[in-house]
Amino acid sequence: MAEISAATNNRKRIWGWWFFDWASQPYHTLLVTFVFGPFFAAVATEHFLGLGLEDEAAKARAQAMWSTSMTLIGLTIGLLAPLIGAIADQSGRRRPWISVFSIAYMIGAFGLWYTDPSGSNLVWVLISFAIGFIGAEFAGIFINAQLPNLGSKDEVGDISGSGFAFGYLGGVVALALMLAFFVEQGTGKTIAEFDPAFGLEAATKEGTRAVGPFTALWFAVFMVPYFLWVRDRNVRGRGGDIAGALRQVLNSIKALGQRLSLAFFLGASMLYRDALNGLYMFGGVYAKLVLDWELTQIGVFGILGATSAALCCWLGGKADRAFGPKPVIIASILVLTAVCIVVVNMSREAIFGVPLAEGSDLPDQLFMACGALIGGFGGVLQAASRSLMVRHTTPENATEAFGLYGLSGRATAFLAPALIGLVTTLTENARIGISPVIALFLAGLLLLKWVDSQGDQR
Repeated sequence: MAEISAATNNRKRIWGWWFFDWASQPYHTLLVTFVFGPFFAAVATEHFLGLGLEDEAAKARAQAMWSTSMTLIGLTIGLLAPLIGAIADQSGRRRPWISVFSIAYMIGAFGLWYTDPSGSNLVWVLISFAIGFIGAEFAGIFINAQLPNLGSKDEVGDISGSGFAFGYLGGVVALALMLAFFVEQGTGKTIAEFDPAFGLEAATKEGTRAVGPFTALWFAVFMVPYFLWVRDRNVRGRGGDIAGALRQVLNSIKALGQRLSLAFFLGASMLYRDALNGLYMFGGVYAKLVLDWELTQIGVFGILGATSAALCCWLGGKADRAFGPKPVIIASILVLTAVCIVVVNMSREAIFGVPLAEGSDLPDQLFMACGALIGGFGGVLQAASRSLMVRHTTPENATEAFGLYGLSGRATAFLAPALIGLVTTLTENARIGISPVIALFLAGLLLLKWVDSQGDQR
């Protein structure tokens, strides 16, 4: 009876843990990629056109502004994540940190409601976006650190993949609701031919701007199961010491010289996750600036990508359990690299240099297919990477370890957006500006050669 009760409680803990992915995914799905990101690009482009820039130059300036903000956000997360993780590991407490960063998530998301469609407050809007994004990323580090306590080494890959699948499903539902009831098309109606809900004004883009409060409210409601069912374990009853935490982080970094598998994994994931984040940050922006899609069309693209991600993450979790995470990571990188090559070599006028008939919808169809692959294999890549990281850590130092994982993912998080911004600025072409992610994927794939597929716990 006691064993049945323990199994039931652990199952509830796993479901509570999964609900964080469900609750937090809209920040990435709605704000970063498919609604707010493209909306910001459109607003910024119109603003720069009003200042006298030519069309392509205005689009490039808007993309460069978005990339600069993502660069600064990445640097902030990368520098602070390991230190905060080490402080939390000293006491074993993670829920208080998750609570603090959850509040930042909601404040930052809600603030996007105040975006001025004329572009008069672009910088302040990006600051609000950054507060929420940093909150989401830091909360995720502490959530990831709880994964080793949820199952055995062979089980965590399946748990991780199912968590990402559940999260992407939440993203699909949230995006569908936004498109059906809030986001305006050029006609002022939503994709379901409704007026924006609650009497919101289409003329001032209130339906689209509501994505911020919607995301904040979604998170507040669906984090309830997490806080009800997930409790801290291994609480040591002492507070964190900043100086001690800093020494701990520095010692962990120094120890990488004796932990080559972990060192190469952190280096590899630093590059390929940076490339993936670049795709997520600029996928919707690309669709707006290169293909001139409506926000609702980008939203449909997002539903397709997130649905693909949910299915592929679930299947990827099963593959992880059967073959281990490393082969799953390699396969995902190869698919994503091929997709990037296609995206960089397509436009409204031609695909791989082959001219298209005027008005051809082939680029739209091809980019939709690319979106399904990016969503699917991008999700699998994240889930399998989280699983492989578990094989390189222990429950006792999991938050610090995932802090290092966060550092590796964010120490060069400025690289993809900075390179995209640089190439976009030099070429004044938003399509060619995406090309640096190909090199980042391939560099990460190369470093995986020296990563032990079983980790280094033994």
